[in-house]
Amino acid sequence: MRLSVLDQSPIAESSTGAQALANTLDLARLADELGYHRYWVAEHHGGAMLAGPAPEVLIGPLAAATRRIRVGSGGIMLPHYSPLKVAEAFSVLAGLYPGRIDLGLGRAAGTDPLTTYALQRDRRQATPDDFPAQLAELLALLDDALPSDHPFAHLGRTLPGRPEAPAPWLLGSSPQSAAWAAQLGLPYAFADFINREGAAIATGYQRDFDPGVRDAAPRTAVATWALAAETEAEAWRQTAPSRMAMALLRRGRLIGIPPVDKALRFLAAEGEPAQSRRLTAGTPEQVRAGLETLAAQYGADEVIVVTITHDHAVRRRSYELLAEAFGLTGALPRAA
Repeated sequence: MRLSVLDQSPIAESSTGAQALANTLDLARLADELGYHRYWVAEHHGGAMLAGPAPEVLIGPLAAATRRIRVGSGGIMLPHYSPLKVAEAFSVLAGLYPGRIDLGLGRAAGTDPLTTYALQRDRRQATPDDFPAQLAELLALLDDALPSDHPFAHLGRTLPGRPEAPAPWLLGSSPQSAAWAAQLGLPYAFADFINREGAAIATGYQRDFDPGVRDAAPRTAVATWALAAETEAEAWRQTAPSRMAMALLRRGRLIGIPPVDKALRFLAAEGEPAQSRRLTAGTPEQVRAGLETLAAQYGADEVIVVTITHDHAVRRRSYELLAEAFGLTGALPRAA
């Protein structure tokens, strides 16, 4: 089973977005050294919690700072962009870093309605919901496969990174995204950290996959929230900042990731709603067992781990412990 990283560039309370981005670069270097398979960065806009509004900008520095790990978007929120602009940007990246660039694509806005409106170039009316058409056009540009009579037919041939191209993935957390991925023959990454009831959706994708379009067989990755520490108690203690931040997010409040003690006081005083997302936390062996069980439920050959902590050193250590538990090439010894 492959093990990968999804980094949402969390901003710690009393820290800055610039420091969060520096932490992302640092974590990418570590993941590369430890032997993780891919490193994806997310797209979120207009909040105090996460510092990643532009994966297409961040991927280049990440690829330059690493040697072998695949780097990509988890994902580009396509409704904000023209398909040609995305194709051009990721063609540049693929040309500079051959065989290492992934283009994960999503439909969500990655923000609130007002910020979505602010991101629009034309604000005379709401942006149309034409994601399937956008996706089809983007894939055709990357493949230089637009019909000869299409007005944009020549543009695919002008992509600057050719013959290199990014590897497209479809991201999702719903039956609709799974249906599109199967129909288009795309690899599919399911966001279990958003919807923990996705195993049947992944099964539907695998069952309905069309091998005659792009890939010869379905490929499934599952992205989930996990944290490993030396003891189970410490692991759960370190989940408190993320749990507090998510509890307030559900109330419409975006905050920096709080310190552990502050988060524990908040959770003790106000409690938290029943978890709608899966939290896999514990010793490295416990987390490995949980991730292997999850992969089996999804029929996935890859798990993409999301970890948010207040202390960047705690996040680094969690990925080190997981790398050792899974026997990744380059993993640091436990005593390091």
